[in-house]
Order: sequence, then structure tokens, then C-alpha cells
Amino acid sequence: MYEKTYKVTGRKVGDVEVDIEARGHKIKIDEPTESGGGDKGMNPVEMLLGSIAACQTITTSIYAESMGIKIDDMSVDVEGDLDSAGAMGYAKFRPGFTNIRTHIKIKSDSDPSMVKQLVDLVELRCPAEDSIRKGVDFAKATLDVEK
Repeated sequence: MYEKTYKVTGRKVGDVEVDIEARGHKIKIDEPTESGGGDKGMNPVEMLLGSIAACQTITTSIYAESMGIKIDDMSVDVEGDLDSAGAMGYAKFRPGFTNIRTHIKIKSDSDPSMVKQLVDLVELRCPAEDSIRKGVDFAKATLDVEK
């Protein structure tokens, strides 16, 4: 009904440095120096957490307006636990996050119970959070090899 396909492209530009582009906008992804990168941007898992924080912030702003809640200031902290042993191939550990936590700070003169209802609604409607929380079907990668 309202389905839309989103697309981003990642292009290798350094040892572990990647430029991500969508709709003409670019983000630099890199690893910290201790992980072999140049520390020119967030690493991929930080970007994933950042996507959740941004999505919750935007979703909160949209629904706050429709609920008549004025937000004077807002921040979202997102933390995730990940054991890098999984990414290094140790079968005992999964390569992804095992736990993600968010902490939303809102400054508002609105009734705190209304703000709580707003945050409860955001947890139901945030597309990035929903994708992580409920999982998505992930198609096997297609591959083009050029010489």
C-alpha cells in the first residue's frame, strides 16, 4: 500500500574505509586506528546504533506534534553489547549485538504521562527499532565479479 524501497551504496575508499551514499548524501564509515582503520568516521555497528537513535528522535518529533506535546530538548542514547569474537569466526559467539538499550531524555512542560505515552508509541512505530527488534528477511547477496 505505502511500500517504498530504500537504497544506499557503500564504496570502499581505503583499507577499511567506506563511503555510504543515499540520495546524494554521504556518510564516512571507518574503523578506529586500533582496529586497522583511519578513524575517519563511525564504524558500522556505531552507525547501526546511530540509526536507531536518529529514527527514535525523528519518530518522537513527528508523533509529539500530532499529540500536541511540545519538546524543548531531546536526546537518545543507544548502547549495544557485542562480542567481537563472533566476527572473528568463533562459533561460540554470534557476530552481532546480543543486547541493545536506549535511554531517551526529553525536556518538556507537557504532562509526564503524555510524554510516556509518546515514548511507548515511538517504541511501536520506529522503523529502525522495529527492524532490529523483530528481525527482517535478509536475501542472500547477489554478486558481480569484474576483472
